[in-house]
Amino acid sequence: MAFRTLLCALSAAALSNAAFAAPAAPSEPSYLTREDVQAFAHELADREGLDVDEVLRGLGKARAIPSVIKAILPPATPAARSWYRYRARYLDRMRIDNGVAFWNTHAATLSRAEEEFGVPAAIVVGIIGVETIYGRMKGNYEALSALSTLAFDYPPRAELFKRELGQLFVLAHESQRPVESFHGSYAGAIGWPQFLPSSIRRYAVDYDGDGRVDLENSPVDAIGSVASFLRQHGWQAGQPVAVPAKIGDLQKANAAIETGIEPRYRPNELAQLSVQADVPQGADLPAALIRLESQEVPDEFWLGYANFYAITRYNRSSFYAMSVYQLAEAVTQARKARAK
Repeated sequence: MAFRTLLCALSAAALSNAAFAAPAAPSEPSYLTREDVQAFAHELADREGLDVDEVLRGLGKARAIPSVIKAILPPATPAARSWYRYRARYLDRMRIDNGVAFWNTHAATLSRAEEEFGVPAAIVVGIIGVETIYGRMKGNYEALSALSTLAFDYPPRAELFKRELGQLFVLAHESQRPVESFHGSYAGAIGWPQFLPSSIRRYAVDYDGDGRVDLENSPVDAIGSVASFLRQHGWQAGQPVAVPAKIGDLQKANAAIETGIEPRYRPNELAQLSVQADVPQGADLPAALIRLESQEVPDEFWLGYANFYAITRYNRSSFYAMSVYQLAEAVTQARKARAK
């Protein structure tokens, strides 16, 4: 990510910047000179039933990419969180216009996915728009070298990326593709929807019926795979995503905010914490109280339902989930306006 798919472990803000930069040409020696890499190859082959010589040949083609380490490092002086700035990055005219065009081009596929998985077309459009601007920014890092760099040269996240590197080898074997042929972000996220290898294997679908899953080149496969992912992470057809909330007493409401983004509170419980929906509610659904902090404007408060939580399984950030939801709404409105 993802998932607790692993794509969720990466911030959308990072993906929007360094993830899509042109990588420096790898120039480091082969990883096969290292004993830990040799051990990884043998363990992977034993665990997954792969040919160890095939794994070793693949790893022999991987090279360290210094820009990958630079991209994943947290900033030395982190900026204060700001929903105002974050939102502006993802709800811009380019994404909205391209979202309308993408929806119009793939309307039949989006409708099919909505019927099959229960996930609205607009939400699928929102995710692909936030992730790659509808395939325009998929990343051009060689996934093999990017994941090897993070697996073997970035100790803070080594175990996570070793798992993903292993999954890349399994994916390549299952797809009958050279392991070095996959390309994506600096963190190894691949294709239109930016799935990590484990998520491709677990959630992606061959939605265009050509006999293979191809998230790098098939927007149809991407649509089906995003809908499949959300459905498997608890999407509830016909239920709301989020509504604005009113806060009467912030000190009381903080108890709900601090609980996190998993929906736990019924309307009567929120009322006891001085929280209520800013619009008429339908069913007695559990919700989380989401605070979207900004430095430039007053904070926003929303009630996030099970479907909001499902979006956060793709990326564990309330900012990310709200940007997907609001981009989906903006593209829906723009498409309707242009159809008149």
